[in-house]
Amino acid sequence: MKKIVSCVALAFAAALSIAGAQAQEYPNRPVTLVVPWPAGGTTDISMRALATATEKHLKQSIVIDNRAGAGGVLGPQTMAQNAAGDGYTIAQIPITVFRWPFMRKTTMDPAKDFTWIIGLTGYTFGIVVKADSQWKTFKDFLAYAKANPGKINYGTPGAGTTLHITMEQIAKQEGIKWTHVPFKGTAETTQALLGGHIDAVADATGWGPLVKAGQFRLLVIWSDKRSPNYPDAPTLREQGVNLVSNSPFGLAGPKGMDPKVVKTIHDAFKKGLEDPAYLAELVKLDQETAYLSSADYKKYADEQLVVQKALIEALGLKQE
Repeated sequence: MKKIVSCVALAFAAALSIAGAQAQEYPNRPVTLVVPWPAGGTTDISMRALATATEKHLKQSIVIDNRAGAGGVLGPQTMAQNAAGDGYTIAQIPITVFRWPFMRKTTMDPAKDFTWIIGLTGYTFGIVVKADSQWKTFKDFLAYAKANPGKINYGTPGAGTTLHITMEQIAKQEGIKWTHVPFKGTAETTQALLGGHIDAVADATGWGPLVKAGQFRLLVIWSDKRSPNYPDAPTLREQGVNLVSNSPFGLAGPKGMDPKVVKTIHDAFKKGLEDPAYLAELVKLDQETAYLSSADYKKYADEQLVVQKALIEALGLKQE
């Protein structure tokens, strides 16, 4: 009997030793970073730049896996349900993840299904129309919407995104009604606006090149101050709408990740955040770093579940 117990103890010790060695060796192969948006959009560009800046600190390649759908929720949800919590698959987490359980029937539970790694940055959002549009200013746009309920069709990267939610907040504050048309990402919204299929687009700065090329007109941005890249565009507050919206995001992995692995990923990405090449890319995209440690990012996630539940209820967008 003693011999059996001894063998079991030795086997257990060996298993612990192997697990410990694996954790120490992490990462010993490329890491997949799920970006839940189409290639070529604002998030994809910034995450690719960050991955490049981080690889030298992680000492492994970071492979981008674009998994668009459900307003940025599909990628993280699929990762949480199917990926092992070994640190080799992580995902960008848009704020939509915190709203989704209150808007749709889903098996995903953001409070339990993720290991929070690091908070990264946020966006500069704005509303654009075609350059030949009848609306020269945001006040013109609002005035038309008030006089013509339901006639303005606006596009966003998806239902439940901050673009969708903020547009509905504006509508509620201003007593207007417009029609939301969800798409999968910036490429789709851009083509829809160029083709005249929608009247306006609310999105991050993926519209920038066409604004600078004179094909789109930027009516307003949603930041707390004017953008240095688009100094002529007023903020919502300057236009009398008391809202600021920038939708901070970060990285998470599946639940149950080894804290040592989490620290390794966190530390590598934190150094990537400080890389001059990455910071230069953020300037182009009108983004600023919004770093949060793993513990602070978890706290932020917990807070957002409360905040977003109340917001969805207030806007009447509860579960269908």
